[in-house]
Amino acid sequence: MDNELREKAKNEMRLILEAAGYTVSDVDDPLDLSAIREGGCLLVLCSNDENAIAGFNKTNYNLKTEGGEIGCKKLLFTLNDPVKAERCVIWGPVEFVRYAGEAVLARMLDRELSIAFEGAPSGISPAREEQMPSGVSIPHLPIKVNKQQAERIAGTQGTMNLRFMPHWVYHFVSSGEQVYKDHHIPFDAEGWGAINAINGMKVEIDAKAVDNSEVPGDAELLKPHLSKDEATEKIFGEVIEQLTQHVRIKQAKGDAIYYEEKVMKPDKKNISVEIEEIYIPVWQIRGKKIVEVNAFTGETLSQPMDEGVEIL
Repeated sequence: MDNELREKAKNEMRLILEAAGYTVSDVDDPLDLSAIREGGCLLVLCSNDENAIAGFNKTNYNLKTEGGEIGCKKLLFTLNDPVKAERCVIWGPVEFVRYAGEAVLARMLDRELSIAFEGAPSGISPAREEQMPSGVSIPHLPIKVNKQQAERIAGTQGTMNLRFMPHWVYHFVSSGEQVYKDHHIPFDAEGWGAINAINGMKVEIDAKAVDNSEVPGDAELLKPHLSKDEATEKIFGEVIEQLTQHVRIKQAKGDAIYYEEKVMKPDKKNISVEIEEIYIPVWQIRGKKIVEVNAFTGETLSQPMDEGVEIL
């Protein structure tokens, strides 16, 4: 990139990093910026030049502090694609557009932009980080929220794990009726639902979105605490309770009027239940507190899963 384009890129990178809470300063050529935050150092190069990139990639940079020296992370912004810089975090046009837009929103909402450089593999930006497949295929909702998006939603930083939570998705059909005297109470009904196989809570799941592909290799697959038979019995109980009716029957005897209360329940043998296991991907962020984010919907879970769950 020419000098004018490089200067524009440097100014925009400054705005992005400042929105993320870094103190940003100009540095001498061949670098562009240094960014300091909480004792960590990030050096930035904006360039398409292969020689400049190669020099930046192979050079180790250290920051002297009162406590000694700390190594600096390296961020390369380039329009030269593909580029080899295995010891740098690389941003191309996609990452630049993403973080520039998010920085504008963060400033507008007076919030701090979250960029997780920590733990990013060498030569792979957080936005480009890919998860290797595990070879295990299970029915699950697809991952639509990546690690960095989940961290921003959670509003906290910490150790992040992708966990697949088992759920029982069911379809029921009820028929039949109860007759008492001249009253006929029908129990024709049909419905769908889902329950969490860890804590038994009812949830909403878009079963049409289920994916049967391989899950990432570093993800945790949790075992159900609620077995299929236990879940089926729980569903039967809930359906019966849902369809139960309290009927008040009026009777006249002479000059007196009586009311009789009857509880009318469907017969279990007239209810059929189909049930299958589906997993929901959840990002768990362990920092000062534990926050879990649904990796399909982006919603924050009201309460983290208990820590007694078993992992497959």
